[in-house]
Amino acid sequence: MRQIVPDEWKKKLRHFMLDLDARIDSTLFSSGKGARELYERFSTFMDRFYVGRWKRWVFIEPLSEAATIGLGGLIVMLALAVPAFRETADDDWLKKSDLAVTFLDRYGNPIGSRGIKHNDSIPLEDFPDNLIKATLATEDRRFYDHFGIDIAGTARALVTNAQAGGVRQGGSSITQQLAKNLFLNNERTIERKIKEAFLAIWLETRLTKNEILKLYLDRAYMGGGTFGVDGAAHFYFNKSARDVNLAEAAMLAGLFKAPTKYAPHINLPAARARANVVLDNLVDAGFMTEGQVFGARRNPANAVDRRDENSPKYYLDWAFDEMRKLVDTFPKSYVERVFVVRTAIDMNVQRAAEEAIENQLRQFGRDYHATQAATVVADLDGGVRAMVGGRDYGASQFNRAVDAMRQPGSSFKPYVYTTALLNGFKPTSIVVDGPVCLGNWCPQNYGHSYSGAVTLTQAITRSINVVPVKLSIAIGANPKNQWEAAKRGRAKIVEVARRFGIKAPLPDTPSLPIGSDEVSVVEHAVAYATFPNRGKSVTPHAVLEVRTGAGDLVWRFDRDGKKPLQAIPASVAADMAQMMSHVVSEGTARRAALDGIPTAGKTGTTNAYRDAWFVGYTGNFTCAVWYGNDDYSPTNRMTGGSLPAQTWHDIMVAAHQGVEVKELPGIGMGTKLPPAPPGPVASNAAPKTIDIKPGPPPVLTRRGADILVRVEKMLDDAAKAADNTSSGAPVKPAKPVSSGSLAFPDSFAAAAPGETAAPAPRKN
Repeated sequence: MRQIVPDEWKKKLRHFMLDLDARIDSTLFSSGKGARELYERFSTFMDRFYVGRWKRWVFIEPLSEAATIGLGGLIVMLALAVPAFRETADDDWLKKSDLAVTFLDRYGNPIGSRGIKHNDSIPLEDFPDNLIKATLATEDRRFYDHFGIDIAGTARALVTNAQAGGVRQGGSSITQQLAKNLFLNNERTIERKIKEAFLAIWLETRLTKNEILKLYLDRAYMGGGTFGVDGAAHFYFNKSARDVNLAEAAMLAGLFKAPTKYAPHINLPAARARANVVLDNLVDAGFMTEGQVFGARRNPANAVDRRDENSPKYYLDWAFDEMRKLVDTFPKSYVERVFVVRTAIDMNVQRAAEEAIENQLRQFGRDYHATQAATVVADLDGGVRAMVGGRDYGASQFNRAVDAMRQPGSSFKPYVYTTALLNGFKPTSIVVDGPVCLGNWCPQNYGHSYSGAVTLTQAITRSINVVPVKLSIAIGANPKNQWEAAKRGRAKIVEVARRFGIKAPLPDTPSLPIGSDEVSVVEHAVAYATFPNRGKSVTPHAVLEVRTGAGDLVWRFDRDGKKPLQAIPASVAADMAQMMSHVVSEGTARRAALDGIPTAGKTGTTNAYRDAWFVGYTGNFTCAVWYGNDDYSPTNRMTGGSLPAQTWHDIMVAAHQGVEVKELPGIGMGTKLPPAPPGPVASNAAPKTIDIKPGPPPVLTRRGADILVRVEKMLDDAAKAADNTSSGAPVKPAKPVSSGSLAFPDSFAAAAPGETAAPAPRKN
């Protein structure tokens, strides 16, 4: 290699490298020297500004620390502001909440409306001066002076609340409340308050004060399903907001704080007391004198009586939420915000459902210690014909049919049996009802007894708990590891429930097969439609047709909605219908039986009787009924075969009026009870069985049994005493009867037709 490269090239390369090294050394030396000279010049220059001794600690150090902390604070504020400003990413943020929907029933009759219209039909200058002043005096007196956050007002509220030991004053400005109405929800969290503050400042930079006030007056919820002061004025006083007097304006301004609590159609005395506080605020703020408000105090406002109005408010709330989600799927170029929506509701069925629940709760709610109920009636395509979300919408707007998640108990078992049929079992397959344990959990049947070998049909009819757990183990198909087999089996059960349309979380627990996980009433009801639909699952929906205010068709469910999915084979659905029909004809839900209409379903009762269900279906409809308490307190031994089954029966009788009864796959047509023969009844004829409506709890409690035993003993003693007295023999005391020898009926079984059940004692 050395011979290949000429010596001259080696010499030139050596000189080049030496030259490069020299240049690098020279550059580094010159740079270091220049930097040192520059630093010395900078130090000399800065020495002119040197502050020492006390001046440094009084002025320089605090300013330096403030700058450091301020920079850190700005970084933190920026990090907190990013989530808030993401809420404004939508270009249509100003119209996000301004949907106006008029709802019609399935036959085209108006049933109510929801939402607000974004228009200038009432400009701010047309609102009465007393209404503007009442709003500002009560909600934000310094509205025109702050930048979106009232620092002084917030500090005053904090001091007042601290002194009172609770929340007495709100510190949010009108701009903050508008930000919450436009972008956020009502959750009470630090995160929401931080977002609210940033969004308030953001709104102040983009809108004028008058625009903010106008939006606030138009979009605040005012109770009774109304938004904005004009809608509230029409609802409560049958007049426009332009025409309200001082007393009415004070009552409207008092609604901003708590519209449900102070709604005059629900609690007029509370609304008038709140209006009086607003009048005090007008005087305290200096907007009016005591003499000007004296007339409003002496003559308070009277609200229109809306108690007899029968608008399906729970249904409308749910339909409006569905409509808002539907509008989000429309193209961005579509700017229409006013719609007329035809829904699936049938007002005859809706009224029947409301009356059935109210009648049962009024008559038997106290006996059973049950205060709430919910029901959903749906067509087999998923269209909801009726929805009751609670006993009284005025007292609570919480929709228990949609938003409440409750344990379904044994009404969840059809998903387990369906999974078993999909994995090789048959309705006649034998499973041994005997002890089984998964870890330290051992399911028990009611009465702590076992039935031995039973078929799947017998197991679901008698609502046996052990069999579904054993099925979950068998479905998992792992004979070496029972725990792992059960886990795999439960995964298959959850997968089948998902196919039915259950979207609830359904966490994996050993007790999942007997209904320990939570579901909603509407999902549970429509999921059962898979059985009469020959295995096709559908989606619960309220909207059938959407048109613009001008009548142009925008959306139609049969054309644009979600199509049914084949969740299970039709043969499995027919087998399940045949099995579940025995629950109604001879099992735990005999009260739900319909004359001449094929019926199938399943009862459900949870631990401590906290929830009672009946979910059933015919060839026309599916329906779920739930009873319980909002605070999860136990009922008085209420089972799914008691009030839920009877309520279901009453609702479905009304739903099938004037409807052609369809056969139920797997069952066929129902059987009609033979009518009584005309003419007088022969004296030797068998007595006619009287169909007795179920009364108070059909379960004989321990205390009730003891009482009956004592009564029986007293009657026995009296009879023996009478016999002994007539014969002259001395009276001997009767041997006491042990109440423990009595056989208690299964709480899951309803009283047979024609039998009366002993009522449970009422607890005080």
